[in-house]
Amino acid sequence: MDELRLSCRKLFLRRHEVQAHIGAHDFEKGVTQRLWIDVELWVPFTQSTPALDSLHEVVDYDFVRAEVALRLQQGHVELQETLCDDLAQRLLAHPGVRAVRLSTCKPDVYPDCEAVGVEVFHVKPATAQP
Repeated sequence: MDELRLSCRKLFLRRHEVQAHIGAHDFEKGVTQRLWIDVELWVPFTQSTPALDSLHEVVDYDFVRAEVALRLQQGHVELQETLCDDLAQRLLAHPGVRAVRLSTCKPDVYPDCEAVGVEVFHVKPATAQP
């Protein structure tokens, strides 16, 4: 983690709220429910330090939102673990992304807690570095 902090810029989206078809229980099927998605991306300074102050020189937040939307359009997901892994792999496939931390939370499941969720952290293998 120290290497990432020293060599990368961290981009993040916090509490990106979407409506998702997700859940393993019968009452969760055929309906959407609120889902919060938090994303952190580590992008090497060498690939995220703009010389021209131009969007094409960095990883665009729209990329993250688009990948979330594309995955959710594929249909019902039983488990948050599955969704987290799928989204993390999609984001990590971007050539500019070195590592990703991603969590999903369902805020409306239990009345006695803020949310239930899952978090994953993945680092691109060293051999896959640009």
